[in-house]
Amino acid sequence: MNMRRLGHSDLTIGEIGLGCMSLGTDKEAAIHTVHEAMDRGVNFLDTADLYDDGRNEELVGQAIKGRRSKVILATKVGNRREAGKNVVWDASKSYIVSAVKESLRRLGTDYIDLYQLHGGTLEDPMEETIEAFEELKQSGIIRYYGISSIRPKVIQAYAEMSNIASVMSQYSILDRRPEEQVLPLLEQKGISLIARGPLARGILTDKGMDKIHKGYLNYSTDELLSLIHKIDAIVQTAKEDKASLTGVALRYPLQHSSVACIIPGASSLEQLDNNLREGNQTGLRSAVYHKLQQITHAQSYEKIHKL
Repeated sequence: MNMRRLGHSDLTIGEIGLGCMSLGTDKEAAIHTVHEAMDRGVNFLDTADLYDDGRNEELVGQAIKGRRSKVILATKVGNRREAGKNVVWDASKSYIVSAVKESLRRLGTDYIDLYQLHGGTLEDPMEETIEAFEELKQSGIIRYYGISSIRPKVIQAYAEMSNIASVMSQYSILDRRPEEQVLPLLEQKGISLIARGPLARGILTDKGMDKIHKGYLNYSTDELLSLIHKIDAIVQTAKEDKASLTGVALRYPLQHSSVACIIPGASSLEQLDNNLREGNQTGLRSAVYHKLQQITHAQSYEKIHKL
């Protein structure tokens, strides 16, 4: 697997990581999936304290037991669960400092490679939030920190005010919002993008026709149907590159130099195998890349969220 540096950090991660949110809660199946991913070259694992009420972190921790040095471990913070199972947003220093201890316990480790703010608003106490991450970094509890957000103004604020190494954001052929403001900013600042959702909820796979009935962002069902046919036609012209719809979708975000990795989820070994097999093909030829851009929307974050 090709490796890329994560922003200005000294972390080197594989182009394809594992989004652990979709592992499920079955211990044996989840651990087997993580082990299979690692055995096939995946070294970046992304989880969060929110997933399955912390159970996801526990399963990832059990899976990497005895193999901790082989992975770059990322988790997230900011969603505090109150009594009664309600989740409230909390970016305060006191919460971050207390929450990291629980994540360490569940993960069975004494340090986190990448600790990410799991969201963020312009109303957050940003200086206090950044201070918490910086102190955790100085103490060695975390190695680097980042933010998981799709909001350009929030991302810009943290890029300007902090030493974030990465931004995790949704990015795919069908969701090109980062291209408008975020990717140019990250390129300027030496910050990496971690692209989640590269397969657009499974739409950009061979089984995608079963998943388009709800539309996607500002694409209607009919638009998606037409678009999938157009993408398939482009894929057919690239057969000499061993291309497939899934492969082209996985490689699209990686075409940008500021993208460090993609993190498709995998709820089964079949999906994992398919993601790694198709995603590890060669990069897209520029002609294919530009054709994909010509037939898809160059979306605006502001426009999408006014719909």
